[in-house]
Amino acid sequence: MVSTAGIIIIGDEILSGRTKDTNINWIANELNKIGIRLIEARIIPDDPTTIIETIKFFTKNFTYVFSCGGIGPTHDDITTECVARAFNQELVKSDEAMRRLAAHYEGTNIEFNEARQKMAVVPSNSILIDNPVSAAPGYKIENLFVFAGVPKIMQGMFHTILHDLLGGIKLLSKTVSSNLGEGLIAKDLEKIESEFEDVKIGSYPYFKPGNFGTSVVLRSENKDRLNEASKKVLLSIINHGGKGKILEENEIDDRSL
Repeated sequence: MVSTAGIIIIGDEILSGRTKDTNINWIANELNKIGIRLIEARIIPDDPTTIIETIKFFTKNFTYVFSCGGIGPTHDDITTECVARAFNQELVKSDEAMRRLAAHYEGTNIEFNEARQKMAVVPSNSILIDNPVSAAPGYKIENLFVFAGVPKIMQGMFHTILHDLLGGIKLLSKTVSSNLGEGLIAKDLEKIESEFEDVKIGSYPYFKPGNFGTSVVLRSENKDRLNEASKKVLLSIINHGGKGKILEENEIDDRSL
């Protein structure tokens, strides 16, 4: 059975363009390393109804769900309240979270005030997630992992829960770089994907001054089938009078064909 995942990014600041999201890309790469398939990622506003409905849908449909954002000390950090409502749980002030936060602020000039104590409030049926960066914990409830939105903090939290994730076979990929427009090889790509049902194929055109073409990305769990399909894509490019190259996994597509 393949483990699946969904990512929920919460925050008006992301949707307004004031803050750029990098968490989806980072989590997706980490999940791919351990063979978990990211099925959907959604960016939603700080709206209680939207957050609750999204959490319910994601936790019902994916093996693992990761939410980022909305667990800080300010008035618009409403994720925890919404998570509790989604799971029909009470909110409680965690003694362990309070201990960690008090120790973090001790000896600093920052007051551990009521607003900051809000970060110790979690749903009653949850397990704390360590925060090695700034102490304020995230938490897990059923198949939902609730992280901070700040990328470095989120990454630190994610690494502490890796042992909780059951992965599978890693999804392998190959890129075939070409100096042809995707329209010329579109029908061939469709035929190749029909022949190789266990290989997913995507074509991505690129444009830059004096140069254009298509990068064809193939993905599969089966290395031999992936290699065979990649060779057929390359042959299609050559047969249409173009130049192409099958890139190695870590090779950069410099698009200079």
